[in-house]
Amino acid sequence: MTYQETLDRIHSFQKYGSRLGLERMTNLMGLLGNPQETMRVIHVAGTNGKGSVCRYLYSVLQENGYKTGLYTSPYLERFTERMEYNGSEISQEDLIRYTELVLKNVDLMLAAGQESPTEFELITAIAFLYFSEKDIDYLILEVGLGGAGDSTNMVSKPAASVITSISFDHMEYLGDTLEKIAIEKAGIIKPGVPVILNVEDKKAAAVIREIATTAGSRVYEAPASTFQLREVTADGYTFDTEIEGKEYRNLAISMIGFHQISNAICALTVLEVLKKDKSIRLDQDKLYSGFHKARQAGRLEILRKEPYLILDGAHNEAGAEALRIALKERFPNCRILMIVGMLTDKKIDKLLDQFSLITDDFIATEPDNPRKHSATDLCDRILSRGKKCSAMENPEDVCRYINTVTLAYDVIVIAGSLYLVGKVRGILNYEKE
Repeated sequence: MTYQETLDRIHSFQKYGSRLGLERMTNLMGLLGNPQETMRVIHVAGTNGKGSVCRYLYSVLQENGYKTGLYTSPYLERFTERMEYNGSEISQEDLIRYTELVLKNVDLMLAAGQESPTEFELITAIAFLYFSEKDIDYLILEVGLGGAGDSTNMVSKPAASVITSISFDHMEYLGDTLEKIAIEKAGIIKPGVPVILNVEDKKAAAVIREIATTAGSRVYEAPASTFQLREVTADGYTFDTEIEGKEYRNLAISMIGFHQISNAICALTVLEVLKKDKSIRLDQDKLYSGFHKARQAGRLEILRKEPYLILDGAHNEAGAEALRIALKERFPNCRILMIVGMLTDKKIDKLLDQFSLITDDFIATEPDNPRKHSATDLCDRILSRGKKCSAMENPEDVCRYINTVTLAYDVIVIAGSLYLVGKVRGILNYEKE
């Protein structure tokens, strides 16, 4: 297969939808020889923050000389972003090779009358096989959806199980209360494996602690509130904190938004737990360097300045609130234009309630996805809130428009869907090149 044929074949599995449960993955990974069991894995779940926590861990471990893999979703511009090894995305040639190997085993499943894997299950199997054949020290593994029934939950004994947050998202799959969502995400907890917890809601956190106790797993709280802010700049934060008796002074991070301090502390707690278990050894200077170098594309990402152009895939209420708080904190009294596009299965009005507190000026557009919500309807909802809004269905038109209003605004924000952020990021980066 060519690279494009490989992508087309992978995406053809979209017809099987999104279904939780491990039976299909159990069958497929068994045929592949269960490569996921050959690696040391840090498994990270959570409604928000898991991608950033994964990036911090990935950066610090690499900086300290550990050969590290990273599996995340979704991608922004290139499918190969989903699988990284030591700072490089999977090559197109490797993606073709491992996809062909996995598809041969999918054919065996189907010939045996077994149910087909979903697209995400297929991709996860490809990732497990790819990373297992690398000389890898650690795999940072981000949960796709939920936890218990997610296809990443095939690792029987990870090095650590991490839960970064619990809030409302994907309720049709995970449940309609935070406690139900917590139970699903706590499904990544394995007997005797340390659990690092960064969950603010007390009831949800209590549910997770109870599940961990039953599993004989020690819980380590990431003390998000126990830090002292030293410096705030346009490019990040410097703060002090103490983790498991270890003091960290003047730790600098480059991701913006106060919630990133909480994410950094969560990652730092994971690293301290692994150090206590004598699983890793870290040089202090390299740890600091790793945190400072860590970046998360498409999450409060400053793409350019003068004016600031910020991309943020805030697609649930908690993410939208974090974006609002970050913008109010970093850009008070600034002229802000918000460009928003959403998927139709999201809580659109909840997100708009948050976005409407940021600015009065909007453009409604549409993500590059079949589930896109109409720009016209989105614009009408924004207008009904007393805001100014224009509808531009095509993100390419939006990008051209941005270049005409650079003197009118201090900050231009593109938010609401990672699919929109990825599309716009690709267009603007191409223009820059």
